[in-house]
Amino acid sequence: MYVPINFKRVTEIARLAILAGLLLSSAATYAQSSLYPNTFPLNNVVMLKGPFQHARDLNINTVLAYDADRLLAGYRKQAGLPEKAKSYPNWDGLDGHIGGHYLSALALNYAATHNAECKKRIDYVVAELRACQEANGVNHPDWGTGYVGAVPNSAEIWSTLKHGDLKAYNSAWVPWYNVHKMFAGLRDAWTYTQNEEARKIFLNFCDWAIQITASLSDQQMQAMLNQEHGGMNELFADAYQIKKDPKYLTAAKRFSHQALLIPLVAGKDNLDNKHANTQVPKAIGFERIGELSNDSSYLKAGSFFWETVANNRSLAFGGNSRREFFPSKSAGMDFINDVEGPETCNSYNMLKLTEDLFRMHPSAKYADFYERTMFNHILSTQHPTHGGYVYFTPARPRHYRVYSAPNQAMWCCVGSGMENHSKYNQFIYTHVGDSLFVNLFVASELNWKEKGITWRQQTNFPEEEKTSFVVTAGSARLNLMIRYPSWVAKGALKITVNGKNVAYTNQPSSYIAINRLWKKGDVVHVSLPMQNHIEYLPNEAEYVAFMRGPILLAAKTGAENLDGLVAGDSRWGHIASGPKLALNQAPIIVEDQISDLPEKLQPVAGRPMHFTPAMNLKNNNGLELEPFYKIHDSRYQMYWLSLSSGQYQSRMDSIAAAEKENIALQKRTVDYVAPGEQQPEADHFIQQSNSNSGNSFGDFWRSASGTGYFSYQLATKNEQQLTLLLRYRRPESGDTKFDIYIDEDKLTTVTQMPATSKQLMQVSFPIPEAFLKGKATIRVKFQGSQGNVAGPVYHIRLLKP
Repeated sequence: MYVPINFKRVTEIARLAILAGLLLSSAATYAQSSLYPNTFPLNNVVMLKGPFQHARDLNINTVLAYDADRLLAGYRKQAGLPEKAKSYPNWDGLDGHIGGHYLSALALNYAATHNAECKKRIDYVVAELRACQEANGVNHPDWGTGYVGAVPNSAEIWSTLKHGDLKAYNSAWVPWYNVHKMFAGLRDAWTYTQNEEARKIFLNFCDWAIQITASLSDQQMQAMLNQEHGGMNELFADAYQIKKDPKYLTAAKRFSHQALLIPLVAGKDNLDNKHANTQVPKAIGFERIGELSNDSSYLKAGSFFWETVANNRSLAFGGNSRREFFPSKSAGMDFINDVEGPETCNSYNMLKLTEDLFRMHPSAKYADFYERTMFNHILSTQHPTHGGYVYFTPARPRHYRVYSAPNQAMWCCVGSGMENHSKYNQFIYTHVGDSLFVNLFVASELNWKEKGITWRQQTNFPEEEKTSFVVTAGSARLNLMIRYPSWVAKGALKITVNGKNVAYTNQPSSYIAINRLWKKGDVVHVSLPMQNHIEYLPNEAEYVAFMRGPILLAAKTGAENLDGLVAGDSRWGHIASGPKLALNQAPIIVEDQISDLPEKLQPVAGRPMHFTPAMNLKNNNGLELEPFYKIHDSRYQMYWLSLSSGQYQSRMDSIAAAEKENIALQKRTVDYVAPGEQQPEADHFIQQSNSNSGNSFGDFWRSASGTGYFSYQLATKNEQQLTLLLRYRRPESGDTKFDIYIDEDKLTTVTQMPATSKQLMQVSFPIPEAFLKGKATIRVKFQGSQGNVAGPVYHIRLLKP
């Protein structure tokens, strides 16, 4: 029978379960439930045949292709231990960051499948890390007791940071972000595999971090946190839940970045032009602190962050950010113009935040978002044959994704990718008290051992619009909580138990509770009729995406010029570098009634979830729409320019003119860096002194004051005739005067800036051949002078004739 559920009561039960976790014994049996009390042990949720089982199994093979000794090489080097293997060269400034993700992925996969090789490697990695931690204590007693990191130049960075000197720290590539990955790996090795040695190393590592920052003032702590630092506040909250020592909760709050926390508590979205994946882990930490301390400020910060990103800053497939940053509302077209679309790491972390929020407040809106992002973004970021991972997912019409070559590429999204495809069974089912929540429609079997009952979910969703649940063993009285998805129309959901209809009064995006004594042989059928609908690009009414239920539909548009489709260890291989195709030549919808478009998708006979566009579609070329997550090794289109017949010609003329100029510039560009943007600057090995960055005119910049400077390493591709193209403007205060150097040779002095000008200027400087001869790379330096400002510089390009 249907029994109304008091969700305030369910939330209170969830909160008490979390608090009870603080009182649990630290015995191995309780590892996962003590941190995440609403989850089932991963080996109690068995994936059945389907796309997620395939992705998980393929991922195990991919993860095991990586060499543990190479991943650990940086840890041994910093600890002063003999070399066993060479480090992977890619992203060498972040040497060691994949090692932590690798340990997490091994732990998740072993917990779910009991794969013997995963267990063997966990034990080996943990033993190696223990040796490194012990060696750090012996070889670096002044700063390294408890340390187990691989940050290049660790000795200088941490020994000076300990005394409040941030110079070496600020010159390094995100040290706390780097070590955060191994903190998380050690936590997960204990949480999911009950490895007590990992727990000890983790807590000693936490104690090191507390000690290394003990003398820093609050002001120095916040200055330190201006640099990307992962979810360090989350990990200290986890340590508090593991050890029940208040010092860890204090540390979690000290590692919370006030520049983000304070606006979020006030309900203010200040995310414009902020590096997206720097912010999401902070919000996870805010939520965890609030969860464990019941601090309303931290709770509000975590939930408000989720609301604004999920509802206002995410694309149809659940991802967010472009060029790794949250664009401003006025910059929605950047998703169309740029090829560096939403980053996989962002969705990885948004799903972690979603799990945490759901644990506190089991609301269907969180499961709706989780489902959309998991199916459309996460599943699409694994190559279905070789298992490589995707960094950027372009939303630009007719562009494509690049995949990592297993055991070569070392991007951040390789690390999070190892975990993404290892944990598909974690959120299918959750529980609170006597309530079993069915959050996702994924073929699987749940053994709820505490209740003595086993459920099998049989489905081929989304290929079929239904699922069923069969009690295959045992019996228990409980509330079966079936999610009523937001994408099923009001009153359209149908549920039967043993052939009898279940009556309900719920609205979409809720849970329908069925309370009864369940016994072996009981069968629940759920009909999930999907509808086609459109979603607009954020703040851009002319671009639409087609959805069927929660599934993004897209079209393959050709396989030409897929440069670098499978990327090895190259520095910029994660970016799809093939030519941009002109927007005015992409498929374009010309219809006067946009609201009618969903009905003009005609099903393809015998091919579920495939449709042909029966509409006025320019440049059609026989396109067929299908689930985006199935499109690989191809250019594609997920967003469609949609114009009325009256708009079409004038818009085509303006787009054609802009595209001609942009594509011509692209063809001439040898290398490009966006000053002020974190990853492009790191990719171009920035060096700086007395330099600042910021954003205005909807774009980022960098400048240097007085005798300060900034410089980047740019590739020449051995071209001998190049021009340096700059965009810059007059500073807000002070005069513009700076020298530009190519390596040690002075190219020019920039002084020509009208005193009243606030506009961006674009100027070209030919580079003498002598400055380029025999060089595959050059360093372009912007040197200030006393009393003047170098910059602000917005864009730097090397151009061929």
